[in-house]
Amino acid sequence: MRGIPRKALKEFKQNSGLLQDPEILEKNLIPMSFEIKKRVYLFCIFVFFISGCASTRHAAPPDLLNNVRIFGMQDIRAFSGSPSDPFKKDFIRLLEQEEKESPSFFNFKTSRAYSMLAISGGAANGAYGAGLLSGWSQSGTRPVFKVVTGISTGAIIAPFAFLGSKYDDRLKEFYTRYSTKDIVRIRVPVINSFASTRPLERLIERYFDAKLLKEIALEYNKGRRLYVGTTNLDAQRLVIWDMGKIASVGDDKALKLFRKVILASASIPIAFPPVYLSVEVDDKMYDEMHVDGGISKQVFFLYDVLQGFDKALKEKGIDVAVNKYAIYIIRNGYVEPIYREVSDKLSAIAERTVDTMANAQGIGDLYQLYFFAQGGKGDFNLAYIPATHVSKAKELFDPIEMQALFDLGFKEASQGYPWRKSPPGLGEGQRGGK
Repeated sequence: MRGIPRKALKEFKQNSGLLQDPEILEKNLIPMSFEIKKRVYLFCIFVFFISGCASTRHAAPPDLLNNVRIFGMQDIRAFSGSPSDPFKKDFIRLLEQEEKESPSFFNFKTSRAYSMLAISGGAANGAYGAGLLSGWSQSGTRPVFKVVTGISTGAIIAPFAFLGSKYDDRLKEFYTRYSTKDIVRIRVPVINSFASTRPLERLIERYFDAKLLKEIALEYNKGRRLYVGTTNLDAQRLVIWDMGKIASVGDDKALKLFRKVILASASIPIAFPPVYLSVEVDDKMYDEMHVDGGISKQVFFLYDVLQGFDKALKEKGIDVAVNKYAIYIIRNGYVEPIYREVSDKLSAIAERTVDTMANAQGIGDLYQLYFFAQGGKGDFNLAYIPATHVSKAKELFDPIEMQALFDLGFKEASQGYPWRKSPPGLGEGQRGGK
């Protein structure tokens, strides 16, 4: 660690109220008074000095990433963009398991229909997806999903969605009861992020307990699958975690890893600290830096890690044509451009820029899923926040706004959701169609 001048440190602590009160910063930064300039100057000096405070890393080399053991577990994840033999073999075993348990004697000739769910990122907008799932239960038409994937805020929703309607109340509580102070805490000094996610970590520990892990393991053993995505920042790649397989291990290490993956998937870099995972290869220890999966993809499925799956099935004598599926996508955000006048302030411009980039990325991800479904003759279904909803949030996680989003999603789904059959720009115009 570089030495910090005591005088600078003392003055920084005395004046750090500027950084802890965004309202003061917003109102006074432009025009900037001499005193505020002094405070900002001290802050910059302080950040420069503490930049040496980061702990020394021993990052896993790229050629070892596919061979690591994490808390003693292996073959529990895949890297998006690379075919995964363990994942392909797992899906083949699923079909073989179903055939053994099926009363049919037609040996892979019986038609099967699967429902799959993909839940996007969106931070506090996850309240919309939570409400939609609950309203879907209310309508009596919500299926039991064969596969569920989640990323970022969707990673928090996914385990509850996977376990079904009995967890709707817990899902509602998570997305309507808490505010920003219950999720993050601004911290000074700044080391690797502007905020601590310790409050969110405590919530994850409360809601994702050993009982929930056991229930996920039971469903995993029945042939259902749950996946969560994180971003390995060293590798710049999306990592897809087999959460059911982790849960099936059933010990304290499995529970710890399960919670860490969810926290990592929801940890927006720079704003929130990364999550470090200790990994082992050939008796040597390394570390991996994982952050929000949403910076890689806003929503995902497994088509890229299952490349060659059809060929492998044919070699087993399995007719893939008899397997039909419907994929449901909950986009916790907008898909249509939303006009909003942006004030001439750094914070407002930065926020609007990030939102625009995330929305554009999210739409691109929807197109990928659409063409995946089209190629496999699957049924594509998309839900998203309507452009008519105007956010009135007064903070990052505003419980009043989140309740409004939950109620909106619940109302739409309980009345029979008008699932869109294609991404924006492909034929249908606005939402509609069954």
